[in-house]
Amino acid sequence: MKTTLNLNDEVLRRSKDCAARAGVTLTRYVEDALRSKIAASQTRSAFRLTLKAVRGTRPPNVDITDRDALYDVLDRK
Repeated sequence: MKTTLNLNDEVLRRSKDCAARAGVTLTRYVEDALRSKIAASQTRSAFRLTLKAVRGTRPPNVDITDRDALYDVLDRK
């Protein structure tokens, strides 16, 4: 696809020099630079889940070793 870009004269001159030294066309050089910039912006830091531990003051209302009692409590909600 063709498009027109308005580039700073110095940026264009340096890009042409870099492309020539790399032995690629200016188009290829600009595409690679854009791909690199896009890829860098898409990296995210890893999600970290922080769980807060709370010590209750009441005894548990169900014995979790009793499966039927546990299901009864879960079904009520």
